[in-house]
Amino acid sequence: MGGGLFNFLLVWMLVLALLCYCHKIGKLVDKGTTRLFAILPVICIFLLLPLDISIFNLRALSSFFLSWLASFKLLLFALDQGPLSPRPPLSLPLFIALACLPITIRQNPPPNFQELVTVNGNQDLEKLVNGEDNDTPSQELPKKGLISTPLKYFIKFLLLVSFGYLYTKEEYIHSKIILLVYVIHIYIGLELILAMVGTVARAFLRVELEPQFDEPYLASSLQDFWGKRWNLMVTSVLRPAVFNPVKSIFSRFMTKKWTPLPAAMASFLVSGIMHELIFYHIGRRKPTWEVTGFFLLHGVCLTIEIVIKRELNCSWGLPRVVAAPLVVGFVVATAMWLFMPTVVRCKIDVEARMEIIAFINSVKGVYIYLKKVL
Repeated sequence: MGGGLFNFLLVWMLVLALLCYCHKIGKLVDKGTTRLFAILPVICIFLLLPLDISIFNLRALSSFFLSWLASFKLLLFALDQGPLSPRPPLSLPLFIALACLPITIRQNPPPNFQELVTVNGNQDLEKLVNGEDNDTPSQELPKKGLISTPLKYFIKFLLLVSFGYLYTKEEYIHSKIILLVYVIHIYIGLELILAMVGTVARAFLRVELEPQFDEPYLASSLQDFWGKRWNLMVTSVLRPAVFNPVKSIFSRFMTKKWTPLPAAMASFLVSGIMHELIFYHIGRRKPTWEVTGFFLLHGVCLTIEIVIKRELNCSWGLPRVVAAPLVVGFVVATAMWLFMPTVVRCKIDVEARMEIIAFINSVKGVYIYLKKVL
C-alpha cells in the first residue's frame, strides 16, 4: 500500500510539472499547429500515466481526470479554445485545477457555445441534439429546492451504506438485482466523489462551479439525460472538442439543418472509446467494445428521438412522471446489457463492494469502541 501511494504521488507530481510547462507554452507560443505539437507529448503521457498507479480507486480516478478530461482540455487549449483559454488568461493555480479536475467555472450568464440555426421557424435542431429544448407544458420540471442539496447527498450516502448490507447477503439475492444495485452504486458513487472534489476546489479557488450532475433520474428524454443532466463536465468538453468540429466538417457535404446528427454520433463514439481506455487502465484487460456499443446505441436512439421531435415540431411530449421512468429504465436496461459486463470483468463491482463493507465494519468498530469507553 505504501509503495502504491508513493507511485501515485510521483505520478501527480509529474502531472503538476507538465501542467506548469503547458501554462508556460500558452504564454510563449501562439495558438495553432506549433502549440499543438508542443503540448501533444503531454497529452500522450497523460494517456499512459494511470497505468503506473497500482491502487485501484486512485488509478480509476486518475484515468478519468487525466486521460480523458485533462487530455481533451489541453487539446482545446492548443487551439485557444475550451475552459483553459478564457480572457484574461488563467493564473497558474487556476489553470492546473481546471486542467486536471472535473470542474467548470460557472459563467453568469452561461456562455453560448454554438451558433443556433432556425429552419422554417421550427425549433433549432442543434438545441435538440444538445438537450437545450424547453420542456413542453406536459414535461414541466418540478420546483427545485424542496430537498436541499446536502440532504440529497446524505440520502444518497445512506443508500450506499444500505447497499453494503445487501452485498453481505448477496448469495440470497438474484444476480440481476445485484447487478441493478451495482448500476445505481456506480452513479451515486461517481456523483458523490465529483461533488466532494468540487466542494474542495470551490473552497480553495473561491469561485462558483457548475454542478457535475443535475438529477439524471428526472430526465424527460435521452437528449435531456445526456445533454443537461449526466456528467456535465464531459458534455462541456465533448461539445467544443468533437461535436462542433464534426458538425463543421459535415456542413460541406450536407445541409446545415442535419449536420448536428453525425456530430452527435461522433461524440458518443469518442465517449465510448474513452470509456474503453478507462476500463483498460482499471482492469488492464483488452477491450471487448461492449461499452462503445452501449454509447453508439444511445447515439442512434438519441438521433431517432431528435428527428422525431424535429418533424413533430416538439409540440407534444409525455408527462415527466411517465417519461422519466421510461428514460431511466432504458438507460439502466442497456447499461446492464452492454456496460456492466465490462465493469464485472474489470472487478470494479468487487472493489466497490469491498469498500462499502469495509466502511460499515469500520463504523461498527468505532461504535463498539465508543460504547466500551463511554
